[in-house]
Parts: sequence; C-alpha cells; structure tokens
Amino acid sequence: MIPQANPGASYLACKADIDAAVARVLASGWYILGQEGRAFEAEFASWLAAGAVVGCGNGTDAITLALRGLDVGPGCTVVTVSHTAVATVAAIEMAGATPLLLDIDPLHYTMDPAELEAVLAHPPAGLPPIRAVIAVHLYGQAGDLDAIGASCRHHGVALIEDCAQAHGARLHGQRLGTFGDAATFSFYPTKNLGALGDGGAVAVSDAARARRLAALRQYGWHRHYISDETGMNTRLDEVQAAILRVKLARLDAGNTRRRLIADAYDAALSGSSLRAPSCRPDAEHVFHLYVVRTSDRAAVQGRLRESGIGSGIHYPMPVHRQAAYADRIALGPAGCRQTDIACAEVLSLPLYPELSDAEVEQICEALRHL
Repeated sequence: MIPQANPGASYLACKADIDAAVARVLASGWYILGQEGRAFEAEFASWLAAGAVVGCGNGTDAITLALRGLDVGPGCTVVTVSHTAVATVAAIEMAGATPLLLDIDPLHYTMDPAELEAVLAHPPAGLPPIRAVIAVHLYGQAGDLDAIGASCRHHGVALIEDCAQAHGARLHGQRLGTFGDAATFSFYPTKNLGALGDGGAVAVSDAARARRLAALRQYGWHRHYISDETGMNTRLDEVQAAILRVKLARLDAGNTRRRLIADAYDAALSGSSLRAPSCRPDAEHVFHLYVVRTSDRAAVQGRLRESGIGSGIHYPMPVHRQAAYADRIALGPAGCRQTDIACAEVLSLPLYPELSDAEVEQICEALRHL
C-alpha cells in the first residue's frame, strides 16, 4: 500500500546527514537554545528573506506566541477560518483571545476575502474588538493576500500568516511568511519542512519584535531567570534544529518534485469527474497536500485502496462542528456553508518527494480508471 504520507521516507532520504547532525548535538552537551537553534533561525530567515525567525516548540505554540507578541489576547477577537487544522483555533484560545470563523473560497480553500471585509467593516455584535486576522495558506498555496492584506491595513488590524502547510510557496514571486505582521510555521514530521518530532517558528520583519518573541518563548526572560513579563515554555530543541538544517537544504528540490508529481496527477485526472486542485494566479503552489473533490468520496477511497493506494481527508469535520467548539464559536455571516460542503468532498492523494516514478505511475493509472 502506498501511504498518503510517509515521513519515514523523508528521514531515509537523508539518513546519513541527519544521523551525523544528531550525533553532533549529542556530543556537544548543549541541548536547548544553543548554536544549532541559532543557526537554523538565521538560515531559515535568510531562505525566507524575512527579518528574523524565532524557533519554538510546535506550530500551535507559534501562533499563540505570534499573537502574544502583537499584544493580542483577552478582550480581542481574532478572525480565521473553520477549514483548517484545529490547532489554528486552539492557539487563538491559548492566547486568551476570541475566535471568529469565516468561510472559504471554494476553489482554493482559503479565507473568503469578501466575508473578511464584511466583518471588519461591520463587526458582529457581542464580540470583543477584532485585533488580528490569521490567514491560513492551506494545502500548500497562498490565501488571497492582496485582498486580505488590503482589508487588514484599511481597518488597522494585524495580519498573521499561518504557513504550516506552505513552506516555500510564493505569491507574486515573494515567499509566503513575509507579507504580514508575523508568520507562523509548523515543522511536524509530515510537513514540507518536517522535523523528526515537534517544532515551530515565528517569522517577523524586525529585530526588536524578534527579541520580544525570544523572551516570551522562555518565561518572559529578557534577563536570565528574571521574568519581566509572563511568558511560555516553548523552545525548539537542538536535535530538531539540527535535523531541520539538513532538511532545509533540500526543501526547494523537494518542492520542485512535489510540483512535478502534481502535474502528473493533473494530467491523469483530465476528463475525470474528480476535481483537481485549482492554483491561484501568480502563486507558486508547493503541494503539501494534493486535494481532489468528489461527491462520491467513500467509493473513490475504496477503489484507490483496492489499487494499493492510501488517501486521507483534510479535514473530515470543520472546527465549528467539533464537540469542543460547536455552539460556542462565533461564525461569520456566511455560516461556513462552503466549508461544510468541502469537508464532505475533499480527499488527499499521496504526495511527497520520496514517491518513486513507478509509484507515481501506479497512482496515475488508478486515477485514469476512477
């Protein structure tokens, strides 16, 4: 069976270099906030063309840390989407803020900018003031940052990019993670840039904000053992930082391979009843996930399984329908209707750089006969 995701293959593809990096850390005797972490932060910032990067424990903490660094917390509303990993919404509440969930553009699965403008122009009654927007770049491509960014600037709210699924994606030739007031990344093992455990980072444009984030991630320490403000404990450890340095050097090549595989899938689906992904104009998709749409998902999954091909659903239930959030989270005026429809139809095919040409052809052959 070809799995939908295979982080073990990512390790094996650069095993010797990763093993050497881990051995280097173990021999150093320094395991938290050391030279590997500093080197990764600098290298990732340079690769992004961002001002600075601050590593942290995971992508959820990265969002919470970014919000806290922008002084967004209790008494503030944060706008995002319901069609996202639940981590996006969980992080808003971890910061003490109130989520407001909007619907998606059904072609690209990212925030509907018209609904965003509507709620910024006429905020829903009963909610605290809107202070930030989290634009989720889902499945590997950009949200509509032209419209979203314009609305945020016009209404004076902060823009945070959730780049957990979009390492290396671009809009107008510029890497995602460099458009907003802050950008957050997850390095979960299945990501385009994945660690061998948890990890995350926040990218910002200025050194002063980075210094504050670095303090907030460690108890609010601007001076060792002295908390000048309340902070968190969310540090990117040295082992994961060293592994990420190895993988960062291979990320662009991996994204290129993902696009080639996606092109093959597109061709195989030509004329099919399955809807292939739509790519935003002037955007470079990095295909963290290759997501098709079908009204007969269970049957399609079954036929793929019979052909030895795994698949996944990202995501089977929108955040606003989950028991932890249903009936207590505010929704925008669209009521997340397109989100509900998408969650019943989306299906993720296997896509990662380590897929062999033979495996890609096996998948394409199955797609041609669906």
